[in-house]
Amino acid sequence: MNEFRKLGISQPILRVIEEEMFEKPSEIQEKSIPLVLSGKNVIAGSATGSGKTLAFGSGIIQNCERGKGLQALVLTPTRELAQQESGALKKFSKYQDLNIIPVYGGVAINPQIDKLRTADVVVGTPGRILDHMQRKTMRLSEVKILVLDEADRMFDMGFLDDVEKIIHACPREKQMLLFSATITHDVDRLWKRYMRDAVKVSAEAYVDPTKMTQVYYNVADNLKFSLFVHLLKGEHSGLVMVFCNTRRNVDFVVNNVNMNGLEAIAIHGGFSQDKRSKVIEQFHSKDVHVLVCTDVAARGLDIKGVSHIYNYDLPNDAKEYIHRIGRTARAGEEGKIINLLCHKDWDNFTRILRSNPELDIFKEHAPYVKNAKIGWRGKPRNFRRARSNYHRLPYKPTRTHNKPRRR
Repeated sequence: MNEFRKLGISQPILRVIEEEMFEKPSEIQEKSIPLVLSGKNVIAGSATGSGKTLAFGSGIIQNCERGKGLQALVLTPTRELAQQESGALKKFSKYQDLNIIPVYGGVAINPQIDKLRTADVVVGTPGRILDHMQRKTMRLSEVKILVLDEADRMFDMGFLDDVEKIIHACPREKQMLLFSATITHDVDRLWKRYMRDAVKVSAEAYVDPTKMTQVYYNVADNLKFSLFVHLLKGEHSGLVMVFCNTRRNVDFVVNNVNMNGLEAIAIHGGFSQDKRSKVIEQFHSKDVHVLVCTDVAARGLDIKGVSHIYNYDLPNDAKEYIHRIGRTARAGEEGKIINLLCHKDWDNFTRILRSNPELDIFKEHAPYVKNAKIGWRGKPRNFRRARSNYHRLPYKPTRTHNKPRRR
């Protein structure tokens, strides 16, 4: 606790840290919190799960007062991250009584409008923030602290122009805090343009590569799912995340995994926000140990205890592979990454290896596997009815003299 106290964190936040039984600050907290509390503009190299919410949250909580209007804005790339971080800020501000609200799309806007009238801190996605600005239901004229979290992913998702519009709407004299796993060209350009006298800090990778095992299996197209089920049943694992490139593949994997006597849940962009939130809650609470997802749906999720990552599909983007595998082998824990390669995955796999030559991915020989049950292939809902109607016909109808033949 003394180590947190030395950083300059106020007593109300220290009480929460003590209740949460945090033992010592993470590297990014140690390096950035004193700078944040002194009002500096900060660029922090930090990945999801490294403790950055407390790093910027300490400055927000100590410098905002209840009932003084919207004083701090945190921008995140995804709805899930907005929910996650607003929840964490509420927890850390337990004894400050700040009104902190999440603002994102996919849910009704009117309840957000009501809450914004008394909001002290907003955590939200750029698209919905701009929507409120255009409706004049959110004014940024009193914002003292602007946080860009996971800036590299936000810009990868096409939010750069939206972020710049939001920056222009905030007062010129404000504190800016930028957190990003990588300093891309867009991130570099943005901080040089908008952040005066910014101080750069970075933490060593939160993921320990020495505790990470990466393997790949070369498997025939028609045996890929069977091998996946075989491995899933044979591994003694904690939480498992399975990545697919499309919603259709997510649905295919989840439905057929459940059909083979295992339990899995899915998350992808086709789900309502309410359903996505329930799935994440289920996985966090370890009610179900296997989460099958797309990259977009899983961005920004900080889930502890992930021991295995399966790449059912290899990602098109080499950077995305690094994001995926970074969800395991955290904080001294062991982690394993299993890549399942059939014919169509080899181009992506080659691209990943070429872009990241430091990766050590070992080939494993595929064991003998029994064919798993595959009953769900993503057929249309009315498939059964259409098929049964067809089989009632004794033959394909033809016409003679404009009249159907009858027997």
